[in-house]
Amino acid sequence: MSSISRWLFGLLFVFAVLFAAYTWLVLSWSYSVGERAGYVQKLSKKGWVCKTWEGELALITMPGTVAEKFHFSVRNEAIADQINRSIGRRVSLDYEEHIGVPSACFGETGHYITGVKLIEDPAPLSPAPVQASPPPAKQ
Repeated sequence: MSSISRWLFGLLFVFAVLFAAYTWLVLSWSYSVGERAGYVQKLSKKGWVCKTWEGELALITMPGTVAEKFHFSVRNEAIADQINRSIGRRVSLDYEEHIGVPSACFGETGHYITGVKLIEDPAPLSPAPVQASPPPAKQ
């Protein structure tokens, strides 16, 4: 093996190690963590080679406003199963945001779901009891 090919092999090796270290760092360090509540509209497994679960959450908004959508990725099969069982129901999704992920193999979005909680809708409020008004005073 000539010295040039050893040098190129060494350079490729160093590049691969640095790339792996960078990928590990951005996937294990989260830029932000949070929680979003709404209704899961879709969840599908996507990808040519690296299959990840990609979903869409319709956020709860005020009446008369345009609905906002939160796009997310799921890398854990157990969490994807929980989300699939709760489609169409109100949920709260815990997520971590990772910035600078080098490939779509880890998910199409930077928001990775880490937990799911089903939100039970509160019982409808019963109307307040009607109180009879006192009879008008006689004059």
